[in-house]
Amino acid sequence: MTRIAIRIAALLVVCAVAVVVLVAGAGWTAGKAIGNVAFIAVIALIVAGLGSMVYLLLTGRATRAAGQTEQVGEFPATPDDLGEPRLPAATGLYLGTTLAPSWQNKITVGDIGDRATTTMTAYPAGVLLDRQGASDIWIPQTSITAARTERGHAGKVMTADGVLVIRWLLPNGTEVDTGIRADDKTIYTDWVRVIAPPADNPEESGQGTHR
Repeated sequence: MTRIAIRIAALLVVCAVAVVVLVAGAGWTAGKAIGNVAFIAVIALIVAGLGSMVYLLLTGRATRAAGQTEQVGEFPATPDDLGEPRLPAATGLYLGTTLAPSWQNKITVGDIGDRATTTMTAYPAGVLLDRQGASDIWIPQTSITAARTERGHAGKVMTADGVLVIRWLLPNGTEVDTGIRADDKTIYTDWVRVIAPPADNPEESGQGTHR
């Protein structure tokens, strides 16, 4: 992680030097020495600031991931036999998984925190998120404790009821919220009805419609 930050900072320095050469090039004279030095000093400060920001961003993410590793543990593996889908597959954007009940405390362990386009499918045994360019996420049906719609998730704010949020338990008992912004938001009602456990689904338990 530190090496990546150093490389990015070095790239910023090279870019800054290129700017100095292009701007000062022909006009670099003894009479303008003070102005040129001041200009270079400002560029150096900007580069140093940007480099520090990049370093803090990268190391901060790594530190958070390290701190979450024990709390999060392992994500469940996808079963070999999934059976027939309970709902048609839906496409959308995986926004992230957070430590419940927070909608902003995003899990960054591995690539779980990476946003990615996804195809989500509900099976009898659970929900599969087939993410492009990232690992799949399997949510066992028996681990789902609630399903609802929200305005935002994982730091991303949408319109009202713009995100489908599935609350579930990881194998070690940690409760998390996984958010998906479907391309077709009209599917949310069916998804909540099908995957929410009876206690959280009034329609299934005979208590009326889901909130």
